[in-house]
Amino acid sequence: MHRLSMRGALVVVAVATLALAACGSKNNTDTTAGGGSGTTAAGSETSGAGGESSAPGTESSATSGTGDAGGLKIVPQLQIDKTGKEVPAAAAADAADPAGDGKAKCSGISLAMAGALTGPNAALGINILNGAKVALDKHNKANADCQVEMKPFDTEGDPQKATQVAPQIVNEKSVIGLLGPAFSGETKATGGTFNQAGLLALTASATNPDLAKNGWKTFFRGLANDATQGPAVAKYMAETLKYKKVCVVQDNSDYGVGLAKEITTGLGSVADSSCAAKVKTGDKDFSATVSLITGASPDAVFYSGYYAEAAPFVAQLRDGGFTGTFVSADGTNDPQFVAQAGAASKDAILSCPCGPAPEAFAKEYQTLNNAEPGVYSVEGYDLTTIMLKAIDSGVKDRAGMIDFVKNYSGQGLAREYKWDATGELAAALIWIYKVQ
Repeated sequence: MHRLSMRGALVVVAVATLALAACGSKNNTDTTAGGGSGTTAAGSETSGAGGESSAPGTESSATSGTGDAGGLKIVPQLQIDKTGKEVPAAAAADAADPAGDGKAKCSGISLAMAGALTGPNAALGINILNGAKVALDKHNKANADCQVEMKPFDTEGDPQKATQVAPQIVNEKSVIGLLGPAFSGETKATGGTFNQAGLLALTASATNPDLAKNGWKTFFRGLANDATQGPAVAKYMAETLKYKKVCVVQDNSDYGVGLAKEITTGLGSVADSSCAAKVKTGDKDFSATVSLITGASPDAVFYSGYYAEAAPFVAQLRDGGFTGTFVSADGTNDPQFVAQAGAASKDAILSCPCGPAPEAFAKEYQTLNNAEPGVYSVEGYDLTTIMLKAIDSGVKDRAGMIDFVKNYSGQGLAREYKWDATGELAAALIWIYKVQ
């Protein structure tokens, strides 16, 4: 999972129809709908959703192993449950096919995607959008009488910007379903708007547990939240990896704060409060925190935040003499972490509620987007597929889309999708990855 590179301009092309060319190219020019191109100022990101961030002028998140990374990649290891125990991964052979039977008929219907497509967090949004484009491409090629467009809206991962973009999405009368928002902060800021408009907000990545407690009838989460991820990873560190002392470092985003709380509680006495630390999104100098941690000599550091800061942080930790394990979650779990941190990322352990890309999907994704799948690419595909199945079944409006998703039950590439009354998945698991 997640996000940053100081080389090459990363750009996103506006999507008019899903059949159009992929935006995964590293040299595209951003003209995305719904808001401003350009980048977010350092430190302005205050949201979270697991695996999300990319610095201004970043490359696509498909560059694992480039530059000083020495061929290192983020490799899936095992799937765990909330107790930290390994759970066999389910086969995705029966995953829903967005192509359907090829007989669908529709007209004047579109979907929307909201997330960071430029700015410090762009990798996550692009990963999701590119995954959605694979589903749309397959659907539109198979269904000549039902061409569905996905309209992208760039929030830059900024809650304030998202509140400006949300009314634009709502006012697009053809839009009957939204993939997003991507981050927890922007989801919190806009959830009421989408709920009032009766527009489905189906997030592929926002993991703050409190989002499902707002009483919104239109919010559905397509992955485990941090109340699952935190305890699962904490148990895995304490009971499987046998760490005796862990320093928990958090950024100041909604995501970072919420996940750190869950991790710290789950670790219990293993979390050493004397070396717990707080940093800010946008920070690049971690010398004070590095000194605190090296003085404590922990077995591991758990970083609760995004790869934009995780990459320089782990590099400075290694330069400072830290020899323990660097552990982080979906906010860091992106090839850009490896590209930015280089050799310092080796052996880092990264968790994610997201599933790894199956081989066949990865090939389709690469062909369409000229990039490898990143964090939440699979979820972007799965959730778009579900909305396309709704349209193919005859759903023509926002109310029908919500009703379809609320009652949906089916296998996707990443997991089985079935939601409870609060918009949470009935069952959700966590993946453990390693940089190697």
